[in-house]
Amino acid sequence: MATTPNIISVANIWDLGMHNAFTDLLHFDDRWWCTFREAEDHGPSIGTVRVICSEDGANWQSAAVLEEQEVDLRDPKLSVTPDGRLMLVMGGCIYGSGKFGTRSPRIAFSQDGISWTAPQKVLAEDHWLWRVTWHEGVAYSVSKLGEGANPRRGFLYSSTDGLDWRWISEFFLPDDTWTASETTVHIMPDETMVALVRPDWIGTSRPPYIDWQWTQIGEKMGGPNFIRWSDGRLWAGARGRHPQGGAAMVLSRMTPTSYEPVLWLPSGGDCSYPGMVEHEGVLWLSYYSSHEGKTSIYMAQIEV
Repeated sequence: MATTPNIISVANIWDLGMHNAFTDLLHFDDRWWCTFREAEDHGPSIGTVRVICSEDGANWQSAAVLEEQEVDLRDPKLSVTPDGRLMLVMGGCIYGSGKFGTRSPRIAFSQDGISWTAPQKVLAEDHWLWRVTWHEGVAYSVSKLGEGANPRRGFLYSSTDGLDWRWISEFFLPDDTWTASETTVHIMPDETMVALVRPDWIGTSRPPYIDWQWTQIGEKMGGPNFIRWSDGRLWAGARGRHPQGGAAMVLSRMTPTSYEPVLWLPSGGDCSYPGMVEHEGVLWLSYYSSHEGKTSIYMAQIEV
């Protein structure tokens, strides 16, 4: 365990698309799986979702590409269902005359990471299930509703099959604030749910996850993710600000009521949206960045 996180290595693992962004990472079936969006730009171009795999985390090959005609598939997130299948949740955006029109979440499944079911729409228009966390056979996800900075609303949902989603609660932030957006949730050993919410909130709730307590942190985040380490510590990754200015991929210490940036990875410009996995005592972190010119996918190994 490092007193201060230490970067072991960082490597560019994919840059074949024009714009490669919005990652997630999973270690499944003794292989690494990384997913991200490929498109002409950050948006509003039509994007496809690529899945790549590796046996050693260094040499990567394309496993699959998911696409839907005239739909921008973006922000793919990986999870493993209780019956052992890979699951992808994605946003599906539709544009008109180059401007945002509507969106709804898409779900796809795979037995082997190579052959995937066609993306299937779930929930109503304008919803966006952003990341799925499974706990004791139940999937939890927060849908962000509303385009733009304000108002945005966050709704917690659950599902047992990844397709039929049941509404649990709405995030009512303090002081009549309506900015809830991209959210990652995890359930702690005592069944407390912790939510890391863009732009600057941490929430906690006890079962049945209806009443929430909120802490506003002193950092703005984009694409937030966090994991619970095997020793109980929480580590968060998100787009933040470098002390010298500019956007950066930032690793932060986290508790259910605090958030402390501690490590800035090689990054800049359009960047972050990490996948995070603890593997053999090392934090593996996928992210995207444009600091070397082309917006590409990177893999970092970090001692924490």
